[in-house]
Amino acid sequence: MNWLGEKKDTLFIGQAVNCPGTALFNTIKNVPEEKRIELPVFEETQLGMSSGLCLSGYRPISIFPRWNFLLCAASQLVNHLDKYPIMSDYKFIPNPIIRTAVGSERPLFPGHQHIGNMSNGFREILTSIEIIELKETDEIFEAYKYAYENANKAFLIVEFADFYNEK
Repeated sequence: MNWLGEKKDTLFIGQAVNCPGTALFNTIKNVPEEKRIELPVFEETQLGMSSGLCLSGYRPISIFPRWNFLLCAASQLVNHLDKYPIMSDYKFIPNPIIRTAVGSERPLFPGHQHIGNMSNGFREILTSIEIIELKETDEIFEAYKYAYENANKAFLIVEFADFYNEK
């Protein structure tokens, strides 16, 4: 995240980007504060803002702490972000990097509403957004670098919160 934070066009948006509250916060605490936009819990609006930021030349890293929260933005994801390239005859290809995680189950089980991984189902639904699941620590930097350097599409990168303490 520090590498992405050094890029002129990146902004980090979402919940717990300026204050602790999720495991993802610790991964961006060294990103300059002026590159982080704290948002309330309004996931659909957040993803809509991400598309809008792309129109303004930014590469937003839109952070949804868990897949289950990203579900609240499914309309923006499926009906808008995924379809903008097709609807615009490929003149507008928003390219945010959407970052989410499968919630941790250890050491404390948070409940089923926090541990879902919807990656396979959304692979069946999405046509222009690439989903990358990070299962090994040595994949992290390369995946985000690949997503940033391939500005011709949107990416959904899925992390596994249990791995923060285990790998």
